[in-house]
Amino acid sequence: MSVLSLRLAGPLQSWGASSRFTRRTTESAPTKSAVVGLLAAAAGIQRGDDRALAPLAALRFAVRIDQPGTRIRDFHTAHHPVTGTSMPLSERFYLADAVFVAALEGDHALLASLHAALRNPVYPPFLGRRSCPPAGPVELALHEHARLDDVLVSLPWQASAWYRRRHVPQTLTVLCETAPGEAGKDADTVRDQPVSFDAAYRRHGLRPVATTTVPTPLAADGSQTSVHDPFDVFEEESA
Repeated sequence: MSVLSLRLAGPLQSWGASSRFTRRTTESAPTKSAVVGLLAAAAGIQRGDDRALAPLAALRFAVRIDQPGTRIRDFHTAHHPVTGTSMPLSERFYLADAVFVAALEGDHALLASLHAALRNPVYPPFLGRRSCPPAGPVELALHEHARLDDVLVSLPWQASAWYRRRHVPQTLTVLCETAPGEAGKDADTVRDQPVSFDAAYRRHGLRPVATTTVPTPLAADGSQTSVHDPFDVFEEESA
């Protein structure tokens, strides 16, 4: 069993789960369907190839919210490509300046192939929508002989430097797919389990997700969060 970890960061992200018609909402964290779709695109899996999609969909999935971002709303206009007729005005919701750590647990050989695909993708990755490119490389690391929970506890805090200077969270929220047989009363059920990405008939199933917290680890540069106390300067002078 191995774990593939990803850093999902960009100016804008949008993780829709139940968007309909002219109102396109976003969840507060990446959905499994969207992240599996990102990996499938990198590996060159076609939308209608449900057989190739199935092993990716079977991976156990979790997200750690390292920087929650800010929800914003945009009004979107469009015109028919042939007639030029104005289309209905729609609302598009995004997360601005958010950073997430996504992790997938499963067969090492499959995760190794996906890790390689992210470094040389067939189709470029995006963060929920094509208008939301990542701010940097998506892949973080491939953790061999590891467990999902352990990786999310130990992986360095990925928040932006400016965010770390302003915020001092003691814990980070983790949304973790429960393992088979472990679903309990504290697990919520969400409909983002990908079954088919076929454009004519997309299908998603249900999966159990437990919300927990982990202590905020050291940042990637080794810095530690601390609360600013203006009286510290007097202690330094007296010493």
